[in-house]
Amino acid sequence: MKIVVGITGASGSIYGIRLLEVLKSLGHETHLVITDSGQQVVEYECGKTMEDLEKLAYRVYDVHNIGAAIASGSFRMDAMVVVPCSMKTVASIATGVSDNLLTRAADVTLKEARPLIVVPRETPMHAGHLENLLKLTHLGARILPACPGFYHRPETIDDIVNIMVGKICDALRIDTDLFKRWE
Repeated sequence: MKIVVGITGASGSIYGIRLLEVLKSLGHETHLVITDSGQQVVEYECGKTMEDLEKLAYRVYDVHNIGAAIASGSFRMDAMVVVPCSMKTVASIATGVSDNLLTRAADVTLKEARPLIVVPRETPMHAGHLENLLKLTHLGARILPACPGFYHRPETIDDIVNIMVGKICDALRIDTDLFKRWE
């Protein structure tokens, strides 16, 4: 599959990084776009640089290059995942505000009726957040809040991250064994 991955400035960039690692290991082609604040959070939370992320993606795009390939409906891709997704980005996508490459690529994904998976990482949420998430579902997006399950009895942070990344892969219809399934 060819998948666009967007990383924003919400806490939880570990989910986006792990998704890139998993998709690469499974042979999928990822196209990464990361916001400026996303880069800051990746460095702060995970100690990773853009050079580290470039090794995980087939191609990396400048978030300010609104003319990049992923901004066009003629760019053939199978799905887009925004993980983690800030409430600012949720609001921009929900209202059609394409002020950077990430939000434009998400808008194109929706208009082309391709799968868009949004992984918000915010708590608590107020009514505006919830309304924007509802708007996204009405537009065709799938919302997978970064709320990992614990029925698989995680023992490490990696176990907790892997259940969320596994759920994202499930939504993409990509088989993984990242977590123990309920039997």
